[in-house]
Amino acid sequence: MRKRLVAGNWKMNTNMQDGYRLLKDILDGVRENELQSCDVHVYAPFTHLKVFSNSLNGSGILLGAQNCHHEASGAYTGEVSAEMLASVPVGGVLLGHSERRQYFGETNEVVGQKVNQALENGLQVIYCFGETLEEREANTHFDVVERQIKEGLGHLTVEQWDNITLAYEPVWAIGTGKTATAEQAQEIHASARNLLGSMVNNEVAEKTRILYGGSVKPNNAGELFGMADIDGGLIGGAALNADSFKGIITA
Repeated sequence: MRKRLVAGNWKMNTNMQDGYRLLKDILDGVRENELQSCDVHVYAPFTHLKVFSNSLNGSGILLGAQNCHHEASGAYTGEVSAEMLASVPVGGVLLGHSERRQYFGETNEVVGQKVNQALENGLQVIYCFGETLEEREANTHFDVVERQIKEGLGHLTVEQWDNITLAYEPVWAIGTGKTATAEQAQEIHASARNLLGSMVNNEVAEKTRILYGGSVKPNNAGELFGMADIDGGLIGGAALNADSFKGIITA
């Protein structure tokens, strides 16, 4: 059985003080026995990482960053490398989020280069993929998903897949209050898992976790996570409220 994972993506939210209070509330609310059956990650803003790293040490909750650069170093003012993140230390990085693709023009190729940098520096990766509303209405969503996974991750070795988690984000359901039905989400997750079987092998397909990200809340998490190929959630807005985040972990 794949262990469930609930990952909170804080995006560009909370100053240092508010973020620390939120983190403390999460730490106070998550019981140790829940961490035995569900992994928990927090993907915080860059400014919070060093303080959070000290606070989360020994907690069982993995700290991650929301992005890294696709080069190891260089004249890239304002950017952060995977090596810098590893030195904080953080344990993981979120890559290919739809907002990075939409607002910053990140291509599958660039995200794939970021994956390389992250893995070379010992970081776990959550690799995001998903279709827009226009792509779903045009009935090209399966092709879009396949292309994003193949072009971003098709070069990885079998061993490298040990540090990859996938996250399906129907772009039309992010921050809109809309949620894919459990059946719609399961359909894409199953398709992605079948793709891994043909692209890599059946063992990788079976053990790779695939998260759902798209307006997950405590009241719909149980149904979503009950699907055969949905292994947890990448949580946006609900991760900014300790009670909501805790409710999703409990689910």
